[in-house]
Amino acid sequence: MSDTSGRLRARRRLRRAFVAVISTLGLAAVAATAATPSASASAPPPPSGWNQVFLDDFNGPAGSGVNTADWQYATGRGYPGGPANWGTGEIETMTSNTDNVSLDGNGNLRITPRRDGAGNWTSGRIETNRTDFQPPAGGKLRVESRIQVPNVTGAAAKGYWPAFWMLGAPYRGNYWNWPGVGELDIMENTQGQNTVFATMHCGTAPGGPCNENSGIGSSTTCQGTTCQAGFHTYRMEWDRSTSVEEIRFYLDGVNFHTVRANQVDATTWRNATDHGFFIILNVAMGGGFPDAFGGGPDAGTQPGHPMVVDYVQVLSSGGGTTPPPTGNRDAYSTIQAESYDGQSGVMTETTSDSGGGQNVGSLANGDWLHFKGVDFGSTAARQFSARVASGAAGGVSGLVEVRLDSRSNAPIGSFAVGGTGGWQSWRTVPANIGSVTGTHDVYLTFTSGQPADFVNVNWFTFGR
Repeated sequence: MSDTSGRLRARRRLRRAFVAVISTLGLAAVAATAATPSASASAPPPPSGWNQVFLDDFNGPAGSGVNTADWQYATGRGYPGGPANWGTGEIETMTSNTDNVSLDGNGNLRITPRRDGAGNWTSGRIETNRTDFQPPAGGKLRVESRIQVPNVTGAAAKGYWPAFWMLGAPYRGNYWNWPGVGELDIMENTQGQNTVFATMHCGTAPGGPCNENSGIGSSTTCQGTTCQAGFHTYRMEWDRSTSVEEIRFYLDGVNFHTVRANQVDATTWRNATDHGFFIILNVAMGGGFPDAFGGGPDAGTQPGHPMVVDYVQVLSSGGGTTPPPTGNRDAYSTIQAESYDGQSGVMTETTSDSGGGQNVGSLANGDWLHFKGVDFGSTAARQFSARVASGAAGGVSGLVEVRLDSRSNAPIGSFAVGGTGGWQSWRTVPANIGSVTGTHDVYLTFTSGQPADFVNVNWFTFGR
């Protein structure tokens, strides 16, 4: 659900704090053509060369909930510890009640906004348990759903915001690292208009390489029947088989928007795509995106119009599995922090430290950096040191931790750091670690008892 259109993800940075202001989208409309199939269709079989990764056809008794082996309900008015109102300014409370989220007995899911006598709105938001949806190396990923958006138009549709979208896996459990971790909006609609939007979010907000909070987006109209009056198929194809990686968006099989890796810098693209994603279906009421098209909901908005979802299907094609680490980093050389293979919650900036280049910053509790294939050799490493700086206020500090192969593994060593006199006042801090040999993925994790930024990192290394 487009943070472009409305996710007010307040970046946590102490020295860069802001609340994102929603900008009006100015997206070009592109025509698409296709017939609208019946409401009882099933997911199509995978085409030749494609393998099925995930499928929910939403078959089940009328009035039952979704299959919790595949889906989880996101309830309330935001994630625990995350921004209020889901970060978008929407006003509904999400529930797992079958009044809001249920199967209809005809192979469809219905997400239905309701309003009680006091004017309070409820609705539904479900997310895949899986967070690993991404293309294989050199291959493609297809994520598709057949949807009828709420069949309501005009003044009665004011404030409706249905969406089918994906968020980068590092967002789950952090909730403050948007838009850097990536968002792929496959379908958004608002105000009962016969227009759907597709958008990629990445980089930093506001502004940045991905034009946040608008993102890199486009729009088109439903042909044959309107988006509200019938079912249409919405698809994203993420293609790593081309010379320049692409993410393509389709309505009824017609490609109307493409984002290419060379539209942004390599670090921004890597941060947004070097991980899996999870899938979300929801109907919000109000928020930044509807505000950009007239606002709402208000007293004239009609509750009770569902988004009807026939299926969600994920396919992959080509490529192979990512190879294991191959020892391409020497543990005993200087490893630049900005050379990470994956991250959550960080930014890069020009450093004033000797040698120039960049450092990573805005590191706070729960953030991490991932470095693949660090070769410690056959003689055990027992020391770790890192070049760090901190402009944190008095009393603000935290731990820089080293973990091997998984962020959930216990640290093999750590050191504490607080203010060093400024965010570019650098010092090298040593620490002992448990003995390590062989080749491992290294994670630097950052832990603190409070949410403020507490450290920048320029480089690190290991010693025997």
